[in-house]
Amino acid sequence: MKKLTILYVGRDEGITETMNRLLNVRKEWTGLTACSDGEALKICRDTEIDLVLLGNGITADEEGKLIADLKLIKPDIKIIQHYGGGSGLLYGEIMSVNF
Repeated sequence: MKKLTILYVGRDEGITETMNRLLNVRKEWTGLTACSDGEALKICRDTEIDLVLLGNGITADEEGKLIADLKLIKPDIKIIQHYGGGSGLLYGEIMSVNF
């Protein structure tokens, strides 16, 4: 399996920092994080992203617009919800995606 580049988007800076650490601890992942939609879209335009994790604090309206905007940049990008929990749950969420 190739190394995955994963973008986490959430609104809480503390959780986003934790997610950055968790995503980058595994050698088979490169983790990037963003707290704003604008930052997430810039990262997606500038970097080859394999998976986007949508985290805490994103409203339903924001989520719908963000997904649509991400799909305009990269129509086949994988996007899933990250529900929190420990690193085992995170690993399970990511590994459940069909790449």
